[in-house]
Amino acid sequence: MMHLPGRLRSVPLSRQELALIAITTVWGGTFLAVHIAMRHSGPMFFVGLRFLVAGLLACVLFRRVLRGMTWADAGAGAAIGVMIFLGYGLQTFGLQTVSSSTSAFLTALYVPMVPFLQWAVFRKRPGAMMFAGAALAFVGLVLLAGPSAVRVGVGPGEIATLVSTVPIAGEIILISVFAGRVNLGRVTVVQLLTCSVLGFIAVPVVREGIPAFSWVWVATAAGLGAASCVIQATMNWAQKFVTPTRATIIYTGEPVWAGIFGRIAGDRLPGVAIAGAVLIVASVLVSEIRPRPRPRQRTPGDSRVVDLPPRDRTQHD
Repeated sequence: MMHLPGRLRSVPLSRQELALIAITTVWGGTFLAVHIAMRHSGPMFFVGLRFLVAGLLACVLFRRVLRGMTWADAGAGAAIGVMIFLGYGLQTFGLQTVSSSTSAFLTALYVPMVPFLQWAVFRKRPGAMMFAGAALAFVGLVLLAGPSAVRVGVGPGEIATLVSTVPIAGEIILISVFAGRVNLGRVTVVQLLTCSVLGFIAVPVVREGIPAFSWVWVATAAGLGAASCVIQATMNWAQKFVTPTRATIIYTGEPVWAGIFGRIAGDRLPGVAIAGAVLIVASVLVSEIRPRPRPRQRTPGDSRVVDLPPRDRTQHD
C-alpha cells in the first residue's frame, strides 16, 4: 500500500471493485472482436444478436428465479436495457460520420457527469478524491483519444455522440438506484433482452438489412454475448456496494485494455496515449484515498470523547 502523509489513507480494493476491474479487461477485449465483426454485419443487427445470446444465457443461469418476476424487476430491467441500447445505438450512429478518436473524446464526457448525477440522485456529495479521480480519468481518456479528437464539429454525428453520454451515465446511475431493491438475476435477463429487441427493431428503422450468413459474425456474436452476460450481471451485483462515481472511474480502464489488446494485434500506441493510460490507472488509485479518521481521547474524569487538536496528534505509518 502506498504511503500517504497527513490525514490521508489508501483503502484496499474490495472484491466488488476487483470484479469491476476484471470485467473492464473483458470489455476492452471486445472492441477488436466488434471491429472484425463489423466487416460482415451491420451494427444494429449485431447488437440485437449479441444481446439476444446474452439474454438467453442469462435465462439459463438465472432460470430458478425467473418464476418470481415482479413488475419492479421488469421495470428496472427495461429501464437499464433502454439505456444500454441508446448508448450503443447513438454511438454507432455517430461513428458513421465522425472519427473513432472524436467519438472517444465526446463519449468521455460521461465521466465528469456521473459524480454530479450521483450527487443529485442520492443527495450525497462524492468525496474530494472521487472528484479528483474522475478528473484524472477524463484527462486520461482525452489523451487516449489523441490530439485530432478535439477538432469537434457540430454535425449530426457529433450531436448523437454527445447525447449518448446521457444514457451511458444513466445506466450506471440506474444500476445503483435499483441495486438491493430488485432481484439481480431477473433484472439482468430483462435488461439484456430489452437491448436485443430494440436492436432488432432498429434494423429496418436505420435501413440496415440482414447480413449475409458468415461464421465470423455468428461466432463473434456468441462469444461477445457470453461476455455481455457476465459483464452486466457483474455490474448489477458489484454496484450494490460500489458508488456510481467509483464504478465510473474503474470503467475508464476499459479503453486501456482495448489499447493493450490492440497492441498485441499489431497496433502501435503513441506516447500521448500511453500517458493517458497512466493517468487512468492513477485515477483509480487516487479515488481510493480517504481522509484518516480523527483520533479520539478521553479527558481525565470525563466519560465524553473529544477530538485531539491537529498539533497534538501523533502520526503513525
